[in-house]
Amino acid sequence: MKLAVVTGASSGIGAATARLLLEQGWRVIAVARRPDRLEALGDGAVAVPVDLTDPEAPARVRAAVEAEGGALGLLVNNAGAEWRSTFGDGGYANVRQTMDVNFDAVVRLTEALLPLLRASAPSSIVNVSSVAGRIARPTNSAYAASKFALAGWTEAVSVEEQRNGVHVGQVLPGFVSTEGFPHKRLKQSLRTRWLVSEPDKVARAILAAGPGGRHEVYVSRPYLFVPKLRHLFPRLTRRALGG
Repeated sequence: MKLAVVTGASSGIGAATARLLLEQGWRVIAVARRPDRLEALGDGAVAVPVDLTDPEAPARVRAAVEAEGGALGLLVNNAGAEWRSTFGDGGYANVRQTMDVNFDAVVRLTEALLPLLRASAPSSIVNVSSVAGRIARPTNSAYAASKFALAGWTEAVSVEEQRNGVHVGQVLPGFVSTEGFPHKRLKQSLRTRWLVSEPDKVARAILAAGPGGRHEVYVSRPYLFVPKLRHLFPRLTRRALGG
């Protein structure tokens, strides 16, 4: 049976990804902090309730994989968080807590599971970055820093792991409607509705960037042009962002 690890699996993109994998016959190691939400995923899901910033978290997830036989075919690093603030107000403390969740925890978990992924090759890693990993906006400098770091690290590791049979892809969503960020105002207007995707759409992109073999997937596709516009028209982009 195919085995996958999905972090942030208690809601939103992570839950949608776990459900899609279960429908396709995968056994899912579902990782998040809320055990009741993980158990609600149903048959085929193995709940691992843990805070990924805990120093012992990578070992706990690896132990769960090994208990299932250790043949790991897919790692989805989806868990993330955002605390909106200007740098002047949030300072280093906000940058540090954001990096702990969005970057450091991803690196530590990947390090722990990489030997299993290599042993199970061909296998895949998918890192869920963000359009904010290509272009930053005011009041989300810490989040953008973490996602820029994740996008750059992913690109390098992708090349490094080719020879080991581990495909590494990344998904860069724009606005996604979740319980914490429903984006109701954007969805109410015909002009901005296209900006908002549903978690199920991102889940399909994750499978395309993992088992599907794609290296980079934007959700929705028009977001692909945002970083291109930033490089072609930097002054115009800064004005649009309010700078």
